[in-house]
Amino acid sequence: MASSRTYLNYILDQLSGVDGITFRQMMGEYILYVNGRIFGGIYDDRFLVRPTGSARAMMPDAEMELPYEGAKEMLMVDNVDSREFLTQLLYAMYDELPAPKKGKS
Repeated sequence: MASSRTYLNYILDQLSGVDGITFRQMMGEYILYVNGRIFGGIYDDRFLVRPTGSARAMMPDAEMELPYEGAKEMLMVDNVDSREFLTQLLYAMYDELPAPKKGKS
């Protein structure tokens, strides 16, 4: 099942307090970036984030779920209705996210 653009737009609106949020559509799902760093995505209308130490600390009871078959597990974000929580989550995770890969010259 592909994710809906409506759900993506809702999550993007909830994250509107964070600068540098972008997304890329891939095979009916959406990968989410902050300043070029992948932090999560929308998979089957579920908001999943990388399981960084900060994300685990802020969501100790979060379920680990597969975004798609063969992928690494990610943390399911249940508290998507709180802009404040989502903003704090991204700021907490940011320094633990891998830097964007350099393109070929």
